Amino acid sequence: MTDLLTREEYAAIAADLDLPAAPFIDGKFRKGNGPVMETVNPATGEVLKKISTANAEDVDFAVRKAREAFDRGEWSRAHPSERKDVLIRFCKLITRRRHELAVMESLDSGKPIRDCETIDVPETIHTIKWHGELIDKIYDQTAPSGDDAISMIVREPLGVVAAVLPWNFPMLMMAWKIGPALAAGNSVIVKPAEQTSLTALRLAEVAHMAGIPRGVLQVLPGDGPGVGEPLGLHMGVDMVSFTGSTETGKRFLRYAADSNMKKVTLECGGKNPAVVLEDAENLDHVASHVVNAAFWNMGENCSATSRLIVHKAVKDALLERIVARMRDWKTGDPLDPAMHLGALIDGEHCKKVSKYLKGTAVAGGGKPKGNFVEPTVYEVKKTDAKAKEEIFGPILSVIEVASTEEAIQLANDTEYGLAASVFTGNVRRAIRAAREIRAGTVTVNCYGEGDISTPFGGYKQSGFGGRDNSVHAHDQFTEMKTIWIDLTDPKDGDNVG
Repeated sequence: MTDLLTREEYAAIAADLDLPAAPFIDGKFRKGNGPVMETVNPATGEVLKKISTANAEDVDFAVRKAREAFDRGEWSRAHPSERKDVLIRFCKLITRRRHELAVMESLDSGKPIRDCETIDVPETIHTIKWHGELIDKIYDQTAPSGDDAISMIVREPLGVVAAVLPWNFPMLMMAWKIGPALAAGNSVIVKPAEQTSLTALRLAEVAHMAGIPRGVLQVLPGDGPGVGEPLGLHMGVDMVSFTGSTETGKRFLRYAADSNMKKVTLECGGKNPAVVLEDAENLDHVASHVVNAAFWNMGENCSATSRLIVHKAVKDALLERIVARMRDWKTGDPLDPAMHLGALIDGEHCKKVSKYLKGTAVAGGGKPKGNFVEPTVYEVKKTDAKAKEEIFGPILSVIEVASTEEAIQLANDTEYGLAASVFTGNVRRAIRAAREIRAGTVTVNCYGEGDISTPFGGYKQSGFGGRDNSVHAHDQFTEMKTIWIDLTDPKDGDNVG
C-alpha cells in the first residue's frame, strides 16, 4: 500500500484533482457564511482553491445538526459491531483514494509526498481501523458491591465533540480525534487549520459515503475567531479536543470556563530533549535517530527533538556522524519522492523560523529559499533562545554537559514536557533517567512516540485533560456512569438509615 509513484505520476494526479471548496454540514457541502479563504501551496505560492468558510451562524447550525443526529441514535445507539463495520468500510474507501489524499496533503501543507504516502495516509487508516476494531472489544465493569446490590460502571458517548486540528499533520491528527470519538458514538465537528482544510473536507465526504449518518461528522473550515472561538463557547458542544499551540490551548480552557464547563483535552507544544550519555552505544545509530527526530516533517512536529543534550566525552564524535547523516536529507519539491524535506507551512511561519538562523552553524544555516529551510545544527549555551523556545522548524540545538545529573536537570529545564529520548548502554541508567525526565513519552535508545496502542500526551504546558491514542483516547470521549441496582427483598422491610 505504500509503494511510491514517480514525480510525473504525482504531478498527473495533482493536475486532475477536484478539490473541495465549502463546509461539509449535515451530509453535504454547503456554502458557508464566512469570508472566502485562499488555500495556498506553500512550496510554489500557487492558490490551490478558494474555500467558502464557516462563521458563528454556521457553527450554530452544525452543532444543532450534530445534536439532532446524536439524539436520533442511528449512530450513538447503534450496536457496537455496526459502528465498527462502518468505520472499517471508511478505511477501505480511504485506501482506494490513498494516492489522491497523499497528493492533496502534500500540496496543501508542503509535506514531502514520501511521508504522505508512507506515514500519514497509512497511519490515518490504521488509527481509524484500530479504534473501529476496539468498539466491540471493550467491556464495562461491575464493582464489588456485595450480595445486596449490583453496581454497573458503564461508558456512554459524550454527545457533540469539537475537534480542532493543527496544520502540521492535518489528516493524521484528524484520525487521532475522529477515530476514538466516532467509535464511542459521538457526533463530531472538525475545525481544520486555516492553512490545511482540503483533506479534512474530503475525509468527511468519504465517511458519509461509507455510511456515517448525516450530522455525525461535519467539517467547518475557517479561522479561529470565525469557527474556533464559537465552537469553544457554544453551549451545545460537550467537549473540545485540541492539538496546537499552548497559547491557543489555554484559550480553549477559558472558553470552557466562560460557557458550559465543557470537557477539554489539549495536546500542545514541546521543547523535547535527546539525552546522550557518555556510555551510549553505536553512535551511528544514535545519529540516525537524532537526525530523524530533529528534521522529520521539517521540524514542524510538537514531539520533534530540538535539543540534543550530549555528554562532552562523545559530543564531537556524535556531531561528526550527525552532519554526515544530514547529507541524505534532501530539501526540495514536495511531489518528488526523492525529497525527504518539503516547504514550511507558509511565509509567516518561515519568517518566524528564520529569526533563529543566527550565529555560526555546525551544518546548514543558509538563507531560506521561498518557504524552504535547510536542516541546521548549532552548538549553543543552555540559556540561548534556540535552546529554550519552541522553533517548530528544522533547527537542532546542541548543548554539552559533563554528567548525567546535569543532563537530566537540563532536560527538565523547560515549561514543556511532551517527549524525550535517552541514549545509554546501561539499563539501570536508562530506567532511572526515563523516570526522572518529566515528559509524557520517554523513549530509550531510539526516537518515537510509541504506537496506536500507547497513550500520547504531555506534562506541564504540553498537555491537559487526556491523551491521544490507545484505549485511554477512547475513554476520554465517553462519560462514565454508575448504575446501582438494589437486590434486597422488599419484604425484608426498609433498611434505609
